[in-house]
Amino acid sequence: MIIKPEGITKIDWEILIKKYPGSLKEIEKKIRNHYPVQYLIGNVEFCDTKLEVSEDVLIPRFETEYLVEKVWNKIKKYPENSLNILDIGTGSGCICINLAKKLSQSFFALDISEKALEVAKKNAKYNKVNINFFQMDILKEKIKKNYDIIISNPPYVSENEEVDPATKYEPQYAIFAKKDGLEFYEKILEHIPNIPKLIAFEIGYNQRIDVINLAKNRFPTAKIICEKDLSGKDRYIFIENE
Repeated sequence: MIIKPEGITKIDWEILIKKYPGSLKEIEKKIRNHYPVQYLIGNVEFCDTKLEVSEDVLIPRFETEYLVEKVWNKIKKYPENSLNILDIGTGSGCICINLAKKLSQSFFALDISEKALEVAKKNAKYNKVNINFFQMDILKEKIKKNYDIIISNPPYVSENEEVDPATKYEPQYAIFAKKDGLEFYEKILEHIPNIPKLIAFEIGYNQRIDVINLAKNRFPTAKIICEKDLSGKDRYIFIENE
């Protein structure tokens, strides 16, 4: 009899027993080697939304759930009936899909990975939302269209930073960034044509000053604020066109 490994919930273990009835020994070994349970199950719950996940996409974190909530509350303040909203580095589509379920606006999402976009498109279809997905390398290409809202949870972990062992199974390009983790913020700000109504970033807990300075240099007249996550860490930068 295979005993439930430590660190996995009873509910998740029961799901795995049903999904892999003849392979539990191999599944247990993977779990003990820090392989993400979410990939084994094949989906996650994010903001009360079911999303498919695979090794082609980053597993959505709870910090990003709070970003979705904050962005939703900010967008509701705008009186316009038609806003163009862009999600940069969409991955599984977790941000734009949840916002599209709550808001009747025009949604766009880009990612460098064709495989990630395939997952995001499946998730959008499953959740019955309309999102315009397209492939693009934001580090090399400039955004040609003007958007009202831009949201991004980009790679922001420094290449020298220690991370959870489980992240080795996730797409590394979606985790690590050059320039002490700041490369994507710099390029996103550089590659958008003008200042939108709102830019929303998720950041590393120690990147507040650096990202604020990048934003000030690009948009000196903007209102820039940092807000904390549920753990009390600096986690979100909001750049508003006043």
